[in-house]
Amino acid sequence: MDIMIKPIVTEHATKLTDKLNRYTFRVSLNANKYQIKSLVEELYGVKVVNVNTLVVRGKNKSRWTKSGLLRGKTVAYKKAYITVAEGETIDFYSNI
Repeated sequence: MDIMIKPIVTEHATKLTDKLNRYTFRVSLNANKYQIKSLVEELYGVKVVNVNTLVVRGKNKSRWTKSGLLRGKTVAYKKAYITVAEGETIDFYSNI
């Protein structure tokens, strides 16, 4: 099974990184904590201490257009909070 993992870089995620050494990722809905932990350790070469996950549900959206009311829904996704060992960091911008 191939799981997708993508870092989330927002103000809130940056504050968590600075204060608690915790990084935020958007992962596949069917990925479990063990798979996420092994993938992060393999990709970034850090020791993962803890993995917390949550599912962000899709939100209903609607807007008025010339042709009438359009309704839709945003996509649900899974978010993972990764705590790495003390003294280790993940550099998202190293390969740019």
